[in-house]
Amino acid sequence: MRIVLIPDKFKGSLTAAEVISSLTSGIKQVYPHAEISSVTASDGGDGFLQAVSTAVPVEEVIIPSVDPLGRTLQARYLLSREQHTAFVELAECSGLVLLNPSERDPTRTTTLGTGLQIRHALENGAKRIYVGLGGSATNDGGLGIAHGLGFRFKDGSGTVLNPTGGELNKIRSIDREGVIKELQQAEVMAVNDVQNPLLGPQGAAAVYASQKGADEDQIQSLENGLRNLEQVARKTFGNSTAHLPGAGAAGGAAYGLGTFLNATFVKGVEFMLRLTRADSLFEGRKTDLLITGEGAIDEQTLQGKLIHGVVELGKKYEVPVLAVCGKLDLEAGKVQQYGLEAILEIRDTSKPVSYSMEHGAELVKKSIQEYLQQRREAE
Repeated sequence: MRIVLIPDKFKGSLTAAEVISSLTSGIKQVYPHAEISSVTASDGGDGFLQAVSTAVPVEEVIIPSVDPLGRTLQARYLLSREQHTAFVELAECSGLVLLNPSERDPTRTTTLGTGLQIRHALENGAKRIYVGLGGSATNDGGLGIAHGLGFRFKDGSGTVLNPTGGELNKIRSIDREGVIKELQQAEVMAVNDVQNPLLGPQGAAAVYASQKGADEDQIQSLENGLRNLEQVARKTFGNSTAHLPGAGAAGGAAYGLGTFLNATFVKGVEFMLRLTRADSLFEGRKTDLLITGEGAIDEQTLQGKLIHGVVELGKKYEVPVLAVCGKLDLEAGKVQQYGLEAILEIRDTSKPVSYSMEHGAELVKKSIQEYLQQRREAE
């Protein structure tokens, strides 16, 4: 029996590496001599740096930066000096996990800390930067990132604005005089699998701002602010990335990366599977089962995130794909439709969600063990 594991994290419960460990333990209970290979993966969100560090030789660089509310913290990014390439995870400085629930307010938060990381990486010799998007506490359209690199956003009187979501409506001009020279030669990639545009009913504010603490009035204000930013930026630069699928990722940070850093949008799944050389695990070798997973699975998960990429990989090499998740929100008939052999929901529905979160490791192990036992008996 040969099995390949390519799961994502179970957010708030298990890292991707911990999911792999639990799956391995469960598999070994049924197939003690199974050959198990694994890839620590990410779709560009939380866990991006961990996934990168297991795939390529990099050094960890720790610098002083700021959190979404401007408080000082120590943050890391990864650097390959040989390849002049840096990897930045937006959630390190701009993540929702850095705030208490009472502090969540996307009119006050900023991506400035992420901008300071990118600036340091460029001044530290990086020529190419991959920015993993996801898990943000922000809805500033990338204002903070741009500010960190020397852009200045001014109101009608010429006063420089704080780079927060609440100031977006006040922007009347963009000053590029202080932008660092290293940015001119840089190649920036926004890594993410969200397909939302910047504006409208499927945009950054409408879909995600409430998760970051915004009420209905604030959501409308943020939407208007992002529209204002886009209009001023379009007049300044002569083009716009607002309509591109994915521009709304991380509170519009993807839009900001595209507009101010001329970033290319890169699909997180494709990037990670390529970086980890996942194809090499299948070429010239028979694989009996491919197992993936994520904390929650719904239709959106299966249309663009990591699991979708793993399913496509399974189809390519004719390997059945099994998914494991904490919570399943999908009609039973859709499982096979999306190319999966089955989806295992590990949570114990008779107990609070907190129980499943705390006992995720043992529940993953138990679920895969029971499934494989049944599968073997049915063969």
